[in-house]
Formats: sequence, structure tokens, C-alpha cells
Amino acid sequence: MPELDSKVLLDKDFTAKNLLQQINNTSASHIHIATHGQFNSNPNKTFLLMWQELLTIKDFGNLLQTRQQRIDIPNDILVLRACDTATGDRNDALGLADVAVRSGALSTIATLWQVNDESTAALMKSFYQNLKRDFPKAEALRMAQLELWQRLDKDWQVPAFWSAYIMIGNWQ
Repeated sequence: MPELDSKVLLDKDFTAKNLLQQINNTSASHIHIATHGQFNSNPNKTFLLMWQELLTIKDFGNLLQTRQQRIDIPNDILVLRACDTATGDRNDALGLADVAVRSGALSTIATLWQVNDESTAALMKSFYQNLKRDFPKAEALRMAQLELWQRLDKDWQVPAFWSAYIMIGNWQ
């Protein structure tokens, strides 16, 4: 896999409009969103937090579908690095991650509960390094989780630090 190039939208640049523009104007197959979110069976209470605005679940799904219609390269991996993005309720068990897969993402990595920023950053760094070494997505995630668990300089053996991440969709 080639070097993973990225465009960062941070603080005031992290708006729904800018995210849509970046997603529509790039052929990148990986999208990584690190923010806060909330899932609820009421679509009006389901959102990702952007800079001074909320990206509703409807707009999020439309954003991903619009990209799918415009770009020939599929969204291979969507990482929702926000707390509880794979947590739903009895009406939609997998929350925002499920919406992402139904909107065209081949694979979504999401979280089952609130996560620690420092351990998450380490896990994602390892995950992307594993992808660059051509490991399948699920194996890259598993190896990153094991690496976090085995770190001796941190007390991250507790499952809360590494086991919140799940992959939905295509594991290859």
C-alpha cells in the first residue's frame, strides 16, 4: 500500500461544508474522523460534533452517498474515532458505524464506548502502519490492539484501552 497522504481539518476548518468539499474532491480511499458524537434512535438527536455545528446523521449519510456517486474509488475504510460510534439502541444496534456502512463505506472502524485519547492515538498510528505493510484491515486492527496491550511503558493492558474498537463491513 502506498504512503497514506492526508488532509487535516482542525478546529475552525472542521465544518460540514469543508468535510464535504474534501470528501468530494479527493480520491482517497480512507476517511478518518476524530471528534465527538452521539447516537440516538431519534435521528434529530444523532450527530457528529463539528466546529460550532452538529453534523446530523441524515447529513452524514448524504455526505457519504454523495461521495460514492462522484468518486470511482470506494471509501475503503471510514474510521469514526469518536466515543460510542458503534453503540446504538434496540432500533439500530451499531449506531453511526452502521449508517456509514449503509451509506457506502466498505469498512467502518468505530468504538463501543468512550475511549482514551492517548491510547487511541497510539492504536491508530499502529493500525495505519500495519495497513501500509499490506495487512488486511481486520488483521491490522487486531495487531494494533495487541501492540497496545503489550506496551510496557503504559498501563494499557486493561481492555478499556484497546478493546472498544470494532470493524464493520469488509474485513479484507
